[in-house]
Amino acid sequence: MRLLIVEDDEMLREGLAVGLRLAGFTCDSVATRADADAALETGGFDGMVLDLMLPDGSGLDVLARLRAAGSILPVLLLTARDRSHDRVTGLDAGADDYLGKPFDLPELAARLRAILRRSEGRAAGHMIWNGLDLDPAAMEGTRDGRNLRFSRREFTILRALMERPGTIIGKSTLEERLYGWQEDVESNTVEVHVHNLRTKLGAAFIETVRGAGYRLARPAGADA
Repeated sequence: MRLLIVEDDEMLREGLAVGLRLAGFTCDSVATRADADAALETGGFDGMVLDLMLPDGSGLDVLARLRAAGSILPVLLLTARDRSHDRVTGLDAGADDYLGKPFDLPELAARLRAILRRSEGRAAGHMIWNGLDLDPAAMEGTRDGRNLRFSRREFTILRALMERPGTIIGKSTLEERLYGWQEDVESNTVEVHVHNLRTKLGAAFIETVRGAGYRLARPAGADA
């Protein structure tokens, strides 16, 4: 899941990016309202962590522009203003959740998983397909009685495919999920991680659709 972090405190911004990457997210970060607006215009994000107090305006202005444009991008507000009135204002402005500073990173990651899950129309925390029970919180799964652990990038690809099982996902789309702005894209990364996933899940679990991308294979006996 690719996140945009909007936070003007450099140390906190970098700490958030590092911590959320370890939790399985791909993160890009900016420090100002103007940069946030510009980043959102490029698209490609699955959610946003948004500070309210920015050096060139309020995070609520970023949120207002986003919602006025019809975007349903999940947004979690993160701010030192943690009074009831501030929470109500932020939620009524279109935020999906609100977390006051200081905060615990595991709670932030859990709240993000929850609002992203709701945006996908899922209620359950686990994702299940073709015998695989995937736990996004732990980046682990079980299949055929085996416990499976995944690297962050293996998990990112697997989750992207499990969000839309049976749908072909292009290589470029998967690369967008894997890499932030500051990271160099390696030409064969997707192929390498798909190979590793097949080693763990079985060669037939992920299908290659030549010239189009990848998709999860239908369970045996499922309707075509």
